[in-house]
Amino acid sequence: MNWYLGVLKKYAEFTGRARRTEYWMFVLINLIIAILLGVIDRVVGTGGLLGLVYGLAVLIPGIAVAARRLHDTGRTGWWLLIAFVPVIGFIVLLVFMVMDSKPGDNEYGACPK
Repeated sequence: MNWYLGVLKKYAEFTGRARRTEYWMFVLINLIIAILLGVIDRVVGTGGLLGLVYGLAVLIPGIAVAARRLHDTGRTGWWLLIAFVPVIGFIVLLVFMVMDSKPGDNEYGACPK
């Protein structure tokens, strides 16, 4: 949970680097919360309103942590735009997010390991 809260504390910080653990724990906890809110929306009958509000609340932190994750692999955050290329863009971005950190310092800061 500390990884998730750490990302939220860096709400719109697009500089620096993020380890794989920070990124993937944020994604996992985000997914769990989204599923729970989906169930609550279904039970209460709000038509997805809770999920929409939550999605908008974590949109900027999600983009920021993804950009920092790309920085950790030595790429610019603009690589996130490749996700707009159908199918292949998602696969390329997934590979980038799974890759190990570039050892040592790079232009985005010191290695977080």
